[in-house]
Amino acid sequence: MTMMLEKDAREDLLDRGYSRRTIGKISALMAAGAAAGNLLIQPALAQQQAARGVKGAVRIGANECWTGPFEPGVQAAARAAAVGNWYDPDNYKGDLIATIAKVEGIPESHIMLWPGSGGPLVSTVAAFCSPTKGLVTADPTFESAWRTADYLKAPIAKAPQAIGKGHDVKAMLAANPNAGLYYICTPNNPTGTITPLADIEWLLANKPKDSFLLVDEAYIHWFDGPNAAKLVAGRKDLIVMRTFSKLFGMAGVRLGLTFADPEVQKRISLFGPTAGGLSITAMACGNAVYPEAGLIKARRAEMIANREETIAWLTKKGIEVHPGSEANMFMVDWKTKPAKEMQAALIATPEKVQIGRNWPIWPTVSRVTVGSADDMAKFRAAVDKASHLELK
Repeated sequence: MTMMLEKDAREDLLDRGYSRRTIGKISALMAAGAAAGNLLIQPALAQQQAARGVKGAVRIGANECWTGPFEPGVQAAARAAAVGNWYDPDNYKGDLIATIAKVEGIPESHIMLWPGSGGPLVSTVAAFCSPTKGLVTADPTFESAWRTADYLKAPIAKAPQAIGKGHDVKAMLAANPNAGLYYICTPNNPTGTITPLADIEWLLANKPKDSFLLVDEAYIHWFDGPNAAKLVAGRKDLIVMRTFSKLFGMAGVRLGLTFADPEVQKRISLFGPTAGGLSITAMACGNAVYPEAGLIKARRAEMIANREETIAWLTKKGIEVHPGSEANMFMVDWKTKPAKEMQAALIATPEKVQIGRNWPIWPTVSRVTVGSADDMAKFRAAVDKASHLELK
């Protein structure tokens, strides 16, 4: 299995203390290509009703956008599909990178494209963690980094996150002052809360010089505020990750980004999936939608209106909602009712509403994705019915 990794990658892993057996596991993971993320998260998905859309349900369980790509993106993808008989009919990759560089104000050399964001997250953990250099995250947060580190037998440290707040970066550093990788998800999944840019800069200034920081900004377009993209300039210890899966409504199209110094990108790509590639339809769609500031602003405003209306309704009914979300999700604390039972109760109502899962640290708290105005009206109706049930 180790033949699936380049010689440089195998030597890098050996130098970091991995056994040849573990290198074989990493090779298998990389060989899985786009399925790598599924390989890691399958055990959890089997336990979570929200993992896959239920036919006919109101799908507000997986942080998907309630609608598809902006119309310019759909048209661009259709034009690309018409020349899909060619492997490389035009400079789709170069055009997209140039567009992103212009929008973000960062060098083209610092941008790498990926088929989704799951792959680069797995690859970054593989690139910078080891049996002695572990992973540090908040808790709760997106679990893919945890599962990758666990799969690779790298130490994992978690710093509890206060309700309504971003990551406690000082607690993260204290949790393992000698980690290989610190992972910040902002807006955080599942809480939707922002870690202030000043806190990110503090961690960069105080972490070990040989460690790396991954800032996962999958949900950043839902937030009208500063981001970490420009921090990559002049640094060789920072990776910023983005995706088109959220506000842009392209979850099934599969397109993601990493921003980092070229040398850092090269190291991540050593452990990149060996199968799959970038679709010209995905790149054409992404190139068309990324600069659409007006459409982005309008979709963000629509989501915020739907989110705030629903939170106000829940609060009026005496149902606690964690504050501070700046993304298309919020956390509902059912208090005396286990989150998994409320999840089952809502899907059983006539409205058939599929909400998100819970995290072990908060067993009575569910993540709810913000959908369309109609989706959220049905969610409110379902909660009205389910909240009166005696759950077992």
